[in-house]
Amino acid sequence: ICVRYFQACSSGHVLKPKCVCVLGYPAFEYSHPHHLLRTAAALRGQVVQFKLSDIGEGIREVTVKEWYVKEGDTVSQFDSICEVQSDKASVTITSRYDGVIKKLYYNLDDIAYVGKPLVDIETEALKDSEEDVVETPAVSHDEHTHQEIKGQKTLATPAVRRLAMENNIKLSEVVGSGKNGRILKEDILNYLEKQTGAILPPSPKAEITPLPPKPKDRTVPIPISKPPVFIGKDKTEPVTGFQKAMVKTMSEALKIPHFGYCDEVDLTELIKLREELKPIALARGIKLSFMPFFIKAASLGLLQFPILNSSVDENCQTITYKASHNIGIAMDTKQGLIVPNVKNVQICSVFEVATELNRLQNLGSLGQLSTTDLAGGTFTLSNIGSIGGTYAKAVILPPEVAIGALGSIRALPRFNQKGEVYKAQIMNVSWSADHRIIDGATMSRFSNLWKSYLENPAFMLLDLK
Repeated sequence: ICVRYFQACSSGHVLKPKCVCVLGYPAFEYSHPHHLLRTAAALRGQVVQFKLSDIGEGIREVTVKEWYVKEGDTVSQFDSICEVQSDKASVTITSRYDGVIKKLYYNLDDIAYVGKPLVDIETEALKDSEEDVVETPAVSHDEHTHQEIKGQKTLATPAVRRLAMENNIKLSEVVGSGKNGRILKEDILNYLEKQTGAILPPSPKAEITPLPPKPKDRTVPIPISKPPVFIGKDKTEPVTGFQKAMVKTMSEALKIPHFGYCDEVDLTELIKLREELKPIALARGIKLSFMPFFIKAASLGLLQFPILNSSVDENCQTITYKASHNIGIAMDTKQGLIVPNVKNVQICSVFEVATELNRLQNLGSLGQLSTTDLAGGTFTLSNIGSIGGTYAKAVILPPEVAIGALGSIRALPRFNQKGEVYKAQIMNVSWSADHRIIDGATMSRFSNLWKSYLENPAFMLLDLK
């Protein structure tokens, strides 16, 4: 039904008593024609529930670790909404729409479920089958204009967006100095300094005050001993994230009959080789550690002993020999123990292994490893020596059948073939294997071959492909 209205606009112009229907809703034509266009755009706004999609790997619930937006923020497609963590990986959720955040359904550390709404987004571009519409509010002229300005694509990392949000800075007002106008951390800090003019004052030097002279006849009071009062309380929290995954994996690992094998490796020659190659790798932008050599040597050994790169079914009735050498590296991160793997080591050079290892370590430190990085491992090395320790009893990660723990490198006296004492760089290795399908002789022969590659790095050249 069209109803005639008489109303004054903010500029003093009076609406003409002529009714115009816009998208099925009454609007008005008056001396500012663009007001009519604004009214049509405002009435198209719909609030949709943006739901958590299936992340894969059978994951049904995640923990909300960080919000990159708040209610009232304007987002564009592919802008970061939040970071969630499952029991296998951390994932950044991005927006599917251009619009305004109307509601956040979870607080930090809440459990979110796949298929349930994460946020409500007010958007104009919406297909009927995409999300559930919860309301259709009108948008005022000022709000709509502001949305059009901020709706433009802004290039910035999640860390930069978080810094801007913490300081109540609108990214649309900051000029980016990065590639393609990308906003960098320095741009936010420079903008903040210009707005506030805040400069940290130099810390004042502490003035030395001389102690008052001690009177000669002063009586020293005897201190009264009081029992200490402790007011701390126990704290109980649920097992979530990577800890939850570790509980499940280690419970399965306890079903495997482990046996251990230990040896020591003289890395004196490898240390010399690495010192020669470090500046070359650094010139290519890669940090060269010992791990790429350990990983490649293990892959060469697995070619000779493929049963160590296999898996068994739950009832141990069949053995599957893995074609790819996806060698996992145990990493200690703020989120807990994670084991990403370097894919297809059998066809990679030492430098290519180092490049991939650098990428995994950087993502691991940021908590941004993907499910692909963590899945599909066939053999594992744990470099516990980077923290400390000489020996370790490593636990196999099902469905793998073997794992190696590497100790710290120590300078120790050893005898050469002439009976002379020399300074050797010794590392201990502790192997664990599934005794249901692997015997001690196989593990020993593999370890001896792996050891020979590291003690005489030139030997690897004969078998490299």
